[in-house]
Amino acid sequence: MSVFLGIDIGTSASKGVLVRADGTVVARAERAHAVSTPRPGWVEHDAETVWWSDFIAITTELVAAGVTGIDGLAVSGIGPCMLPADGAGNPLRPAVLYGVDTRATAEIAELTAEFGADAVLERAGSPLTSQAVGPKLRWLRRHEPQVADRTELLLMASSFLVHRLTGRYVLDHQSASQCVPLYDLRKREWAADWAEAVAPGLALPELAWPTEIVGRVSTAAAAATGLPAGLPVTTGTIDAWAEAESVGVRAPGDAMIMYGTTMFLVQVLTEPVPHPGLWGTCGTWPGTYTLAAGMATSGAVTEWLRDLVGGDYTELVTEAAAVPAGSRGLLALPYFAGERTPLFDPDARGVVAGLTLRHGRAELYRAALESIAYGVRHNLEAMTEAGGQARRLVAVGGGTKGGLWTRIVSEVTGLPQQLPADTVGACLGDAMLAATAAGLDTSAWNPVADTVVPDPARTAGYEPYYRRYRELYTATAEIAHFLAAEQRRAHPPS
Repeated sequence: MSVFLGIDIGTSASKGVLVRADGTVVARAERAHAVSTPRPGWVEHDAETVWWSDFIAITTELVAAGVTGIDGLAVSGIGPCMLPADGAGNPLRPAVLYGVDTRATAEIAELTAEFGADAVLERAGSPLTSQAVGPKLRWLRRHEPQVADRTELLLMASSFLVHRLTGRYVLDHQSASQCVPLYDLRKREWAADWAEAVAPGLALPELAWPTEIVGRVSTAAAAATGLPAGLPVTTGTIDAWAEAESVGVRAPGDAMIMYGTTMFLVQVLTEPVPHPGLWGTCGTWPGTYTLAAGMATSGAVTEWLRDLVGGDYTELVTEAAAVPAGSRGLLALPYFAGERTPLFDPDARGVVAGLTLRHGRAELYRAALESIAYGVRHNLEAMTEAGGQARRLVAVGGGTKGGLWTRIVSEVTGLPQQLPADTVGACLGDAMLAATAAGLDTSAWNPVADTVVPDPARTAGYEPYYRRYRELYTATAEIAHFLAAEQRRAHPPS
C-alpha cells in the first residue's frame, strides 16, 4: 500500500508522520528546538541547525521504521518568514520569523505611507504589519546591506526544504500572499512594481499551489536524508494552512483554531474580504481565500508560567480546573510579545490585574488560559465584522489535550468546537497534500471524534470579564508602550 510522508517545521518543534493511503498513521517522529531572541522584538531560527537538521533527523527516524513504498512528500513550516539565501540556497543569516518578530516597525510605517494603507489592503488583502515580509526585506536592506547585496533567493521554511531537496526555487500561492505588499491577492501573482520598490533586483520564486508536484528528491538530498532519490515533492505551504487541511477545514464557512505556541485561526472563504485587523490570504486550494488571525503568544505564555511557578502541565491544568470561571477575580492580557490580530500592536505588553496575596499559581494559570480565550473571541468577532461566518469550528494542536483550555474557549465564545480523531497537526496535513497530489481522496482520513459544547450559563458569566478585557488594553496601552520603549532602550539594535 502507498505511504505518504509529511513533515512540518514548527516554532518550538518539528514533526513528521508516515501515513498509508487509507489514512492510517504508521510512524511518527518529533524533534524539539528553540527560537533565538538576540534582541527584544527579534525572533529567529538558524535554518541549518533547526530546519535542515530537524528534517534530516525526522526522515532518518521514519525511514528506519522500516516502512516501504513512500510515494510522496510534502513539507510545511512556520511563516511567513524571511530567509535570505545565496544562489545555491545557502542561508546568509538566521531566518526572521513571522509576526512574533517585530523588528521592522519603522519600515511598516514607512511602506504604509509610501503605498497608502487603503491601497495595500485592497491589493494585498492585508495591512502592513509585523506578519508581512515586505517590511522585513526593507529592514534587511537598511540594517544589513552586506547581506541584502548577496541575497539571491527569498526562502521560507517550506520553500527552503523544497529547494534543498529538489533544487527548485518555488513558493506556494498561500505563502506568497503573506509577503505583503509583494503579492496581488486578486490577480494571484507577484505585484512586480511594489516588489521592485521594496527589494530592488530580488528575483522572486515561481508560484505554485500546495498540492502541485514541483520536483523530485535529488541524489545528493537522498544521501543526506535517507529518502529515496526521485521521490515526488509537492510545493507545501505554511503550517497553519497545512494544519487546517489535516482536520478537513476546506469548505467555505469552515474555521480552525490552532492551539500551539501561538494561537492561530483560519476561516475559508470564496472571495477575499479585506479587513484592517486581519490577514486576507489565498487559500490552500485554487478558487478559495481565507481570513486569518493570530495571537502573538498562547502556549508560549503557559510555558513561561509553568517555568516560573514550577510543576508540570498536568498538575497546573488539574489545579486550574478547580478554580471557578473568572479566576477568583483575576484578569490578564496575554500580550507578552506584543499582539498581532486584531490589534497589530507590537508594543502591547502582558498584564495581570486584580492580584492579591490570596491568589496562587492555580488562579494565575487559569487567568492565562482565559485571557487567550478572550483573544480568540476578539478575533472571531473581527472575522464576523469582515463578512466571514464561521459555521463549523475545529480545534487542533497540542493545547487541545487535557480538555480545560478548549472548554474555556468554547465557554468564552459561546461556540462549539469539533475535536478530530488525530491532533498531530500540520505534518498530517502535509501527508494529505502529498496524497492529494498523487490523486487520492483524503476526506475521510481524520474524522471528528468529539465536540466541546459550551454551557450557556458559563458563557453569560464570562461576558463582564470579556468586556473588561477589551477595556484593560485601552486603559494600559500608553503605559505598555512606555515600558516597551524602555525595554528597547536597554537593548538597542546594533
